[in-house]
Amino acid sequence: MLIFIYFSSRSWFYSLSFFFSRLRITKIIIQKMNLTPMSLPTLYSFRRCPYAMRARLGILLSGTSVSLREIILKYKPEPMLAASPKGTVPVLILSDGRILEESLDIMHWALGQNDPHNLLLVGHTHLQEQAKTLIASNDTDFKPWLDKYKYADRFPENTQEYYRQQGEKFIAQLECLLSQHEQILSDEPSIADYAIFPFIRQFSGVDKTWFNQAPYPNLQLWLAGHVEGASFTSIMKKYPTWLETSEEFIFGD
Repeated sequence: MLIFIYFSSRSWFYSLSFFFSRLRITKIIIQKMNLTPMSLPTLYSFRRCPYAMRARLGILLSGTSVSLREIILKYKPEPMLAASPKGTVPVLILSDGRILEESLDIMHWALGQNDPHNLLLVGHTHLQEQAKTLIASNDTDFKPWLDKYKYADRFPENTQEYYRQQGEKFIAQLECLLSQHEQILSDEPSIADYAIFPFIRQFSGVDKTWFNQAPYPNLQLWLAGHVEGASFTSIMKKYPTWLETSEEFIFGD
């Protein structure tokens, strides 16, 4: 009887070991196949794009989770182009099939799910209008000058210094606001800060020597605070590209 129990226990042990072994293998296969929960939205993103940065910041700060597909801009995945033929990032495909193709729409969607820091400034209508105006100025006025400043050799009709001076008009406006409080609209960050600072970071990187000695001390301090902060560090983590590995990663909460 003892021998029978021994062998039965042993058989049970090996059966259980086999089960967990298969479970582990199945888990590995699932990871290799990049199966993600069907309810999780899919975000196509490019790490260094400031528009994609602001979208990832909105998602992260809302505590929302998405399935991240990192791409290379010159090799755009067919599923992304099928969802958004304009071919720019970020693109967020929601679980209900809706497609968000604008970074601000993604920020508003994420913070609409959960906004623990009131980045959307609910209850502060005047500040909401200010944020909207500043973000629009960043996107429609400052960004074109930023592109010409960064890629001045592509726009030989004017000098790089000229393009920088045009961009400085917005920089000076932010400097004035930041001389009054720690963040753009108050002492607390809002959607305006997170939507704008990735572009100011890009501006600062064109000529770091010039920027570091430029007469914008409040803006420099504000930018450093965001760039060196935990949120930006988190959204700038490097991921393998989806086309190369077919891997998706849970991003967010």
